[in-house]
Amino acid sequence: MPTSTRGNFIDSADSYSSFVPGHAGGESEAMLGEWLAARPGARDRIVLATKVGKHPQFKGLAPDNIRAAADASLARLGTDRIDLYYAHQDDPDVPLAATLGAFAELIEAGKVRHVAASNYSAPRLAEALRVADAEGLPRYVALQPHYSLVERGEFEGPLQDLCRGEGLAVFPYWGLARGFLTGKYRPGGEDVDSPRAGAASQYLDARGIAVLEALDEVAAAHAVELATVALAWLRAQPTVLAPIASARNTAQLGPLIAAAELELSTAELERLDAASR
Repeated sequence: MPTSTRGNFIDSADSYSSFVPGHAGGESEAMLGEWLAARPGARDRIVLATKVGKHPQFKGLAPDNIRAAADASLARLGTDRIDLYYAHQDDPDVPLAATLGAFAELIEAGKVRHVAASNYSAPRLAEALRVADAEGLPRYVALQPHYSLVERGEFEGPLQDLCRGEGLAVFPYWGLARGFLTGKYRPGGEDVDSPRAGAASQYLDARGIAVLEALDEVAAAHAVELATVALAWLRAQPTVLAPIASARNTAQLGPLIAAAELELSTAELERLDAASR
């Protein structure tokens, strides 16, 4: 599907890609910094998000760690501010007020504009919002949960209800279920050369196959890729502002960006919803 839509929201983390052998973490931010530096004026057109708490050298959400990690991220990104700064995961060993207090310092210094949470449970996110309100500290404005057509249980329910009630924007990660929802993993299909192939194959059960069949139908009706439909379904869910999806090359970007324009009918949403239950 041709599209004139362009993306302007980039999501990263200081720990990317420490999970790759030989990497130390921060490689993704460094690449983004180089990309931005090569495009004068691009920084002002980009909404830039990154995360703190899982870098091998900056683990956890203690105040000193947050301050040091933020400065390291800013240096790698080659910018003076982070638009959306996530607590990458909850840190039960640090008082929420201490974490939010460190974020307040970064906001006051102009290094961070807004803060958000990733991988928080509903009770801990609710407590963080309560502490922020009670102590006049920055409020999390968004949540990044694991959520897709084949991963619904973790987010739907109390967590989604909390985000709706508190007005938090939701940016789901792994919206394509590690590539499974692109349709390239099929029963009896050819082996896919991808580091995510093993993880994606876990969805090749009766439910996953039913989801692929529903995606096939809807994608054919719109003459788009399955990935476009899967992300459009996510975008249509309550509280979801935009799904996060990864591309390994520029050829994969088209179907992802096209999801911003694809509007699914009520019947199509219901078809996908029923298949994924």
